[in-house]
Amino acid sequence: MADALDALDQDLIALLRADSRTPAALLAKQLKVSRSTVQNRIARLQRSGLLLGFTIRLASETGLHGVRAITQIEVRGGSSDKVIAALRRLPEVVSVYSTNGRWDLVAEVRTEDLAGFDQALRRLRDIEGIASSETSLLLAEQG
Repeated sequence: MADALDALDQDLIALLRADSRTPAALLAKQLKVSRSTVQNRIARLQRSGLLLGFTIRLASETGLHGVRAITQIEVRGGSSDKVIAALRRLPEVVSVYSTNGRWDLVAEVRTEDLAGFDQALRRLRDIEGIASSETSLLLAEQG
């Protein structure tokens, strides 16, 4: 389902991540669509199994199985805010951190399988303003 998400779905998920209690009417106003469009999109995301609840737990974030990775990102020029906003619209990106050192940002990425991870990584690397990135898969938790 993640590859079938359009820009509206991604923007809706980003808004729900920020505040999952936002009323449908306010979401509609922010997205510049009708309230029924928002309600239908949420219902479709629930039926598909991608949206599991209103704490915004995505299917790719649940369970012990799946692919998890950390992507370190170098941002070009002063485009950090735009890059962060674009990263937050990707449903596979579960968190974004600013950092110091060689990398400007670190994103945690979760997908169900390697094929989904490959697609997510391609979309991430296509974000305008990303100069370079390095990704490490998380294999086994130690301790």
